[in-house]
Amino acid sequence: MPLTKAELSRLRDLRDKKHRELVGLFIVEGEKVVGELLAAGFPFVELYATAAWPSLAGARPNVRQITPEEMARASHYPTPSTVLAVGRIERKPPAPGALNRGITLALDGIQDPGNVGTLLRIADWFALDRVLLSPDCADLFSQKVVNASMGSFVRIAVHTAPLAEALAGVTVPVLGCDLVGDDVHTLPPLCNAVIIIGSEGRGISPEVAARLTQRVAIPRFGAAESLNAAVAAAIVCDNLRRVLR
Repeated sequence: MPLTKAELSRLRDLRDKKHRELVGLFIVEGEKVVGELLAAGFPFVELYATAAWPSLAGARPNVRQITPEEMARASHYPTPSTVLAVGRIERKPPAPGALNRGITLALDGIQDPGNVGTLLRIADWFALDRVLLSPDCADLFSQKVVNASMGSFVRIAVHTAPLAEALAGVTVPVLGCDLVGDDVHTLPPLCNAVIIIGSEGRGISPEVAARLTQRVAIPRFGAAESLNAAVAAAIVCDNLRRVLR
């Protein structure tokens, strides 16, 4: 059955964050990322594919086959993929006391979607317990964030909440990654902590900085002004995990 104009319009409208929030749905497009999320058991509510999708034959029963022309009209990309899926948006704050257990990576105003997606991969790689996004981070459900996460989007617990409020009752160390602070290589073993990564432009916001128990810095040997937020997070996470091995 061909896609109706209303269906095509609905799929295209999901490019816009406000519309995604309004209807509670988001789109994932591309053979690799859709395949990764399906393999991880993500419960897509709709799945559209052309006959060229390699996984069509073994796909679940509710996949809807459409023509390449329909995919081109529904696609969010100049070069459409062979598969497009629709997921349900679920946002929830961390449970009370959750930040006092395990390692939390908290992102303070990281607005580049590629960085947010990469930071999810880093949290997944180092088996962190959760990622906490401030409301002004790049939208978790944007195509760029989901694609950059390479499947980590569904393997790591992600929450959105105002960071200063979420940190108000935290009793574990709250480490802020900064240009000036204690050498990250001198960190003691920590099983429970919150790592704060600020935006590359402004750093950690003042209201979040007030909640820090320690600032940590990565020693600089050259002349670069700063490190990419995701690179800095990976170095800090590696040091936390290294001292526990």
